[in-house]
Amino acid sequence: MRRRSFFFAGGGTGGHIYPSIGVAEQIIKLEPEAKIHLFVSTREIDTQILTQTSFSHTQLPAKGFSVRPDRLIDFGVSFLKSCSVAKRIIRESSDAVVIGAGGFVAAPVCWAAYRLKIPTALLNVNILPGKADKMVARWADVVFVQFEETARYFAKSGVKVHVVGCPLRSGFTSPKPDDAIGRLGLHKDKKILLITGASSGSENINITVCSLLEKLSIFADDWQIVHLTGRANLREVKSKYADAKIGHEVLGYYDDMADLLAGADLVVGRSGAVSVAEYAAGGAPSICMPYPYHRDRHQYLNAGKLVEAGAAVIVEDLADADERGRGLWEQLEGLMKDKDRREQMAGACAAIVKKGAAARVAERLLSIGSWV
Repeated sequence: MRRRSFFFAGGGTGGHIYPSIGVAEQIIKLEPEAKIHLFVSTREIDTQILTQTSFSHTQLPAKGFSVRPDRLIDFGVSFLKSCSVAKRIIRESSDAVVIGAGGFVAAPVCWAAYRLKIPTALLNVNILPGKADKMVARWADVVFVQFEETARYFAKSGVKVHVVGCPLRSGFTSPKPDDAIGRLGLHKDKKILLITGASSGSENINITVCSLLEKLSIFADDWQIVHLTGRANLREVKSKYADAKIGHEVLGYYDDMADLLAGADLVVGRSGAVSVAEYAAGGAPSICMPYPYHRDRHQYLNAGKLVEAGAAVIVEDLADADERGRGLWEQLEGLMKDKDRREQMAGACAAIVKKGAAARVAERLLSIGSWV
């Protein structure tokens, strides 16, 4: 039996790696002899995430595109170097498929695949495709998207587009909230407020939540906090919790988000495309604080899908820390006191989840003849 190879390319954030892992897990489930390899960035978070898996990976020197002359040269050099490395590795497999998972790492790998005439797919889970994904679509045979609205952005490229939802890791199929509660030493009879800035953390969310710790003490009898800070901010945030009266567990990173989200009673976090899909899959009511510095404001659009369904509210990540704190506290206090509303939001999550996205993508990738 031939051993097929599937090369995923994407990195820099968890949002560009987690969907790849989800699809890769399903490929191995359907075809155990398949070879999986990921091309990622040199950022620490990429290796940190992949150490939790059995998949091999290669770091590429790829950099994001910039029109600044000095950075444009760096981009060009890093693109060519990354393309060369990817070509060499992909060539070693006679039966290969390349899957771009978004971001600056995907472009050189997908270009290499295009030049080698290798079947190429693109995973785009954001509502609005980024520059790299629009570029990669020109070289791809098929694009998988999370949202119906996204398909039109690929119309000019003429590529086949399939709306499948967001591929999630296998743990979201049957989460075990008690495992997370036990592993983190949490109180079984207290509700969980989960704070997360996604895989790398969010300094603004960290600062804002820490400024509210004294106010949150009124919930100490019934609630506890799990705060995922991002590893770079762990020590500083931990120090802010030193005198907190409410029970807490402060971590730089936590991998088993399926279990943790299933156990959470309320989430405060960013609204990247994978994050909102995970909130919904975990049935977790959320207060979304979209990253405010993207020009296209795509995190607001991602969060808007949850808000439309009644599963979330949005709090602006304002430049003024005091105003930001007041906005978050207004929503936090209300939701932590209102069990009925939280339950309604959790129910709304269940209504919008697109289950089985990873399996659907894997099945199509394994049926190359149907799309090439």
